[in-house]
Amino acid sequence: MYKAFAGFCLGGFAFLLACECLFRLLPVSTTTATGYYIDPDILSYPPHHAWRRASGWDLRNARKLTSNNFGFVADHDFTHNPKAVGLVGDSYVEAAMLQAADRPAAQLERLLDGPPVFALGVPGTSLLDYAERIRFASQHFGVRRFVVLMEAGDVRQSLCGSGQNDGPCLDPHTFAARQVHWAEPSRAKLWMRHSALAQYVFSQLEFDPLRALRQWRSPSDIKGVATRTPAGPALPMVEAVTSAFFERVAPYVQGGLVIVVDGRRAGPPDVPTATELERHRFIELARAAGARVLDAELLYASHAAASRLSLDVGPHDQHLNPLGVKLVMAAAAGALQ
Repeated sequence: MYKAFAGFCLGGFAFLLACECLFRLLPVSTTTATGYYIDPDILSYPPHHAWRRASGWDLRNARKLTSNNFGFVADHDFTHNPKAVGLVGDSYVEAAMLQAADRPAAQLERLLDGPPVFALGVPGTSLLDYAERIRFASQHFGVRRFVVLMEAGDVRQSLCGSGQNDGPCLDPHTFAARQVHWAEPSRAKLWMRHSALAQYVFSQLEFDPLRALRQWRSPSDIKGVATRTPAGPALPMVEAVTSAFFERVAPYVQGGLVIVVDGRRAGPPDVPTATELERHRFIELARAAGARVLDAELLYASHAAASRLSLDVGPHDQHLNPLGVKLVMAAAAGALQ
């Protein structure tokens, strides 16, 4: 019995070791090593850090990435340059699934044909995080003009506990300002980040053991956090987040602020959803605050009326493809000029 158990354990270990060696030969995503390297409220990669990323079980859109001198995925290092334009957002700005020349900052820079564009994109962040990067770029690089490329959910995700903020957030009940930072990873998590097999399971397959446990205990709750979204629009929340954002960026956007609000690729729905109503309210408030706001849904609708070409990276990745990026960056360049 003991020998059989020992043989089973040895065989399992050999299988895992073989899988580890195999996945190290494939373009599995490697550790990004994110941390608070440049500012207490801004997550970034280590400066000049190199890593790989890919999407899905079949490792689509595999890319090799390198961060610049301030830990962002950008075409060039950041230096003090008041003529530069800051492009701020989440994974839509980083666009790690695209070739470097097709990413938003590169396309916007070509369209502007003059000032450099500093790409300040950090995946998994939201509107109040963008305010911190605007402040940082203004203080350190003298940037005065900014383009924010945001998702419709970036307003709601600015609430504490959304899992989409790196520091500043608003209390979901009182809307009071708070600071919530990510904890230092444990040794076990650091080890898993350097394991190709673990990265494949958790990054490529997006396996979440806690979510799986919740689903096993409560099978009806198959969408996790999404099932807790209120049925009606939370307009007071939109007003609180928008007010906090513009209060924070007001000293730093003296050269101009353009906000591109992403939306449905098929255009506005016939009957607005709660998210749509929140989105429309944000656009109204942002325009009243003095920002130049571009409703990307209108751009997408115009495109759909003239072409059947998709604007998505793929069926399982709704980030903008190079054509979609060109569409919104051309509108942003026009608004800046």
